[in-house]
Amino acid sequence: MPCCTSCSSTPPAGPRFRRALWVALFINVAMFAVEIGAGIKSGSVSLLADAVDFAGDAANYGISLAVLAMGLTWRSRAALVKGLSMAAFGIFVVAKAGWSAFAGIPPEPLTMGVVASLALLANAGVALMLYAFRDGDANMRSVWLCSRNDAIGNLAVMIAAAGVFGTGSGWPDLLVALLMGALALSAGGAVVRQARQELGSVSVQVPTQIL
Repeated sequence: MPCCTSCSSTPPAGPRFRRALWVALFINVAMFAVEIGAGIKSGSVSLLADAVDFAGDAANYGISLAVLAMGLTWRSRAALVKGLSMAAFGIFVVAKAGWSAFAGIPPEPLTMGVVASLALLANAGVALMLYAFRDGDANMRSVWLCSRNDAIGNLAVMIAAAGVFGTGSGWPDLLVALLMGALALSAGGAVVRQARQELGSVSVQVPTQIL
């Protein structure tokens, strides 16, 4: 019997991964609301970038939940979309940092530090939940990379807050925003490459199975 293009030797994730995604989804939606308000209030580009990242991650977790029960082809296609969205986020952050550098208004460091600490706790918890799934298919790897990058970004925002407080300049905030943009571009590229490899392997397997 011919195998459809979504058939694969790599099985969908189990209920543990599904539960972890639901928890991660709710945490990211809540932190997006917190950080978007704090970013606007403080004038921090890195906080606004992190808020947009939380929103993107929530959407990514929702997509992952939608395709969990599907075959590798659909999971890889979803990962491809997520990888492209991660790269688009990186471009947005770099552009926003450039605009803020032109404006030259330093952010408020106390709000930056407090909210970044809260975000770090949230993302560290999500990263620990998803750590066991980091070596799965591109779809599973993408959610792990998102949580890992978020935790790194939160640490960087905390350092930027200290830098802004110590120097009275907005450059530490802008440099961290650029770092977060570079991380998003790098992770997005990695996910896109793996997703394309998986899609290529499925297209090769199908004719063989038909024969």
